[in-house]
Amino acid sequence: MNITFIGGGNMARAILGALIDSKITAPEKITVSDISTARLEDIKNKYRVCTTSSNTRAIAAADIIILAVKPQNLDAISRELVGKFSPGKLVISILAGTNLESLANSLKHGEVIRAMPNTPAQIRMGMTAWTASPAVTEEKKKAAQSILSTMGKAIFFEDEAFIDMSTAISGSGPAYFYLFMESLVEAGVELGLPRETAIEMVMQTALGSVSYALKSDAGLTTLRQQVTSPGGTTEAALKIFESEGLKDIIIKAVAGAHGRAREIGKC
Repeated sequence: MNITFIGGGNMARAILGALIDSKITAPEKITVSDISTARLEDIKNKYRVCTTSSNTRAIAAADIIILAVKPQNLDAISRELVGKFSPGKLVISILAGTNLESLANSLKHGEVIRAMPNTPAQIRMGMTAWTASPAVTEEKKKAAQSILSTMGKAIFFEDEAFIDMSTAISGSGPAYFYLFMESLVEAGVELGLPRETAIEMVMQTALGSVSYALKSDAGLTTLRQQVTSPGGTTEAALKIFESEGLKDIIIKAVAGAHGRAREIGKC
């Protein structure tokens, strides 16, 4: 399987490293194209893959092309490559906010996949939502699932509308957790804890809570109740969260992210 990356940024490197570690394809069958000579040299030295500054040359022998550029660069890439995607080549796009119709129209190529990974993909703990155009065969979908799963978990949706929903949950989700963790750290500092100690405590508590939830047969509500003793400290905190409408704020915020994702997709 010959795989080409158009763009060699952080997310491209995350997929590249995961592909090599999983041995889905050999490094010599991977090509990375980028406008930065320094970036290409670094990628070649680190991953031992082929590199080029020519997108046209990069896709010539590729079975799968992973489009990993900024969305605003799609028009320039399309002008360069339009008409050069022969039938059978599969394009996997990780461009934020760029829907299947826009991709197919820009590239003049029907076999396209739209994927939305998140930043933990860089440590193989990502969550990727993806969908495919009708022209993509089941065999190609299996190949895409194999590639995207190397970064963590990957969920396929028949309906593209679910990608914008996923963007609001898993795509933007890491930022929500970081904000809550930042707030817990500040709360600890306000109480009198040294900042470094508060950070260590919050990090380990977050890690332990998620790990425990994953291994437990109980649902999230049950796990929360297990920590909450009547009249205890946890209940005191949760009552304030409830009175201040924390759940409603989160639901409203995610709805805002979803709305913006849909707006961007229409641009």
